[in-house]
Amino acid sequence: MSLRKIFLVALAFGILSAPLAAVAQQPAKVPRIGILTLAGGSSTPLFEAFRQGLREHGYVEGQNIAFEDRFAQGRADRLPTMAAELVSMKVDVIVTESVAAALAAKRATQTIPIVMAISGDPVGAGLVASLPRPGGNVTGLSLLAPELSGKRLQLLMEAAPRTTRVAVIWNPVSPASAGYLRETEAAARSLGLQLQPVEVRSPADLDAAFKAVARARPGALITLADGMLAANRTRIVQFAAKSQLPGVFPHREWADAGGLMAYGPSFASNWRRAATYVDKILKGAKPADLPVEQPTKFELVINLKTAEALSLTFPQSILIQATEVIQ
Repeated sequence: MSLRKIFLVALAFGILSAPLAAVAQQPAKVPRIGILTLAGGSSTPLFEAFRQGLREHGYVEGQNIAFEDRFAQGRADRLPTMAAELVSMKVDVIVTESVAAALAAKRATQTIPIVMAISGDPVGAGLVASLPRPGGNVTGLSLLAPELSGKRLQLLMEAAPRTTRVAVIWNPVSPASAGYLRETEAAARSLGLQLQPVEVRSPADLDAAFKAVARARPGALITLADGMLAANRTRIVQFAAKSQLPGVFPHREWADAGGLMAYGPSFASNWRRAATYVDKILKGAKPADLPVEQPTKFELVINLKTAEALSLTFPQSILIQATEVIQ
């Protein structure tokens, strides 16, 4: 073969192989996880628990996974627009907190997998067909545990035994709240307590709600689980403190903010567990085939600083149940 032919063959081979080499050198696609929450932010302990869960499965932010965060800061009206943004970005999975966020995501997409890190009653809200067989593109973790309402009221009666009337702050707009209220009313009847429900549909309603609670002159206060209320928990626990009202709240973050007691599932554990769902989905699992999990671990956090300010002494029956005591 002449030198000219050898050169032409080599040149042709180089031209043909160059695109293949370029393809081979392209970095692997980094999955993008959309985060859609009613409350919270990327620096919260809950989101850090999610990051930790992902690290346990080998995912490191900035290396082999990326986040697109959308935090509504308690404004449920922002969720549909934020969900649409995540869908338009073609994220690989959307992780939600609260039923409202999950519903907004589901209305925005029927194809992108949705993982509920926190939700109330996903069946009642129409998010999944059933807990063991979700169907569709939504799965994850539920907070559904009907016994919680009775347990919270029992704790309240042990801490403040003279209580006969309890104010209940709740959000009727939240899809799960009506069920929570029914459960709380049933528990109150069995305990001989009178409830005074007070509606809060948005942060703008809080001042009026506080005045309504003051007029009712209750002996204690409880708040039903809701993302918007959780985003405004500091205002609510400050009102309880100012009004000298013992209170029991849905999860530990309320006690951290100054609430007297909090009893409920561990939100941090839920977020960490949500990372397992994300890992399975990224590896090919379908949300329809992943059962929705219910809580099995519950926390009782009590705040002794708040108890002292209320001139209240916790009985030993409560102290021995506490998973954490804030001094």
